[in-house]
Amino acid sequence: MSHSRNQRMRLSAALALPVAGVLALSGCASGGGGDTAGGGATEFSLTYATSNNFENPYEALATAYMEANPDVKITLNPQPNDRYGETLRTQLQAGNAPDVIQTAPGAGQGQAALSLAEAGFLAPLDDSNAGVLPEGQEALFTYEDQIVAQPVDFTVSGFVYSNASADAAGVSAYPGDAAALLSTCPTLSGEGKSMIALAGAAGPNTGMTALSIAASRVYADTPDWNDQRTAGDVTFADSQGWKDTLQTIVDLNEAGCFQAGAEGAGFDVITNNISQGTSLGAFIPGSAVTELLTANPNLDFSIEAFPSEAGAKPGILASSNYSLSVNAASDKQEAAQAFLDWVAQPEGAKIFSDVSGSLPITGLEDYPFEGTEYANIQELLLDGSFTALPISFWPNPSVYEALQTGVQGLLTGQTNVDGVLASMDAAWGA
Repeated sequence: MSHSRNQRMRLSAALALPVAGVLALSGCASGGGGDTAGGGATEFSLTYATSNNFENPYEALATAYMEANPDVKITLNPQPNDRYGETLRTQLQAGNAPDVIQTAPGAGQGQAALSLAEAGFLAPLDDSNAGVLPEGQEALFTYEDQIVAQPVDFTVSGFVYSNASADAAGVSAYPGDAAALLSTCPTLSGEGKSMIALAGAAGPNTGMTALSIAASRVYADTPDWNDQRTAGDVTFADSQGWKDTLQTIVDLNEAGCFQAGAEGAGFDVITNNISQGTSLGAFIPGSAVTELLTANPNLDFSIEAFPSEAGAKPGILASSNYSLSVNAASDKQEAAQAFLDWVAQPEGAKIFSDVSGSLPITGLEDYPFEGTEYANIQELLLDGSFTALPISFWPNPSVYEALQTGVQGLLTGQTNVDGVLASMDAAWGA
């Protein structure tokens, strides 16, 4: 099946993404001594991003692997999500990064696989990993004809909506269009609640908010928009869809759709507000439902396409957004590759899917959607009416950083729609 209408995009594997880094952490180097530790045990380290205290799928993979292989010891190095790309790049430059690292497909993020591979930081993987590369998106994981990142998920990013909280707040049905959603916000705000929980101080969440809205405002009608931008046929500044995307954020803010103090909030407000029922939803990956249900098992969630304008096509983001790579400087590459080989097998893939709440990396056409949080978007997923994460196709992390900080500026009134789009165009050519 087609994993995305953007799969037909042509992406050069030679994209180079310069990323600035800070906050090098000590104690994370793989060290010397080959693949074995004292007593002959195999030992390597693993780093990944995290934003909460719930069970992490990478930790679950490591634990299961060590249980299946008692002679293996994996040292875990979780890092804060909002600074993960910066921290990882700094560790790699300093030569003390862990052996196995969580990366992101394609380009456009600090931990993007193509950028790290171009800088010489990633080791090529065995061809055995080719079987899990999403059809049509192989270039997002490949540099100079060598696989440098192994996908581990199929993640839907849209609007995660708490039906139970909505019922309790008197919202009888999910809004059918943007106007209907905006009209519910003043009433909710007056009751001390909000339609949307927003981590306004966390760039990844402000950026994802804009991208999720752009799924309908930009990519539903123009699935090849990124190709057009690469060719120079369009810009952010002259795109009505991108203007509408950012204006929607302004409108949501002015209507009280975000919780009070959203501009200064961190990731914790999303879990807290939704689990307590004070916010009805958030722009977060669908996989986050698993964590939210851990916080409050009485809630009932659905993953929705964020409401489009009346009569317009709905849109949603869905793709493999997370991958694993091997540090080129590691002296434990054999052990690291063995771990990745296991992760690619059905047992490892199921563990990641079950713990993360993401859809399985393969076999989506056979997935039992009925009764799950994905049921309302089943048709969009199966008929290919979605787009891959746009930033995977952007030429450098600065474009997404300009979007993230731009949305934060919209919340505080320090910038406007035109200013944000102009900064994104400037970053594109930087």
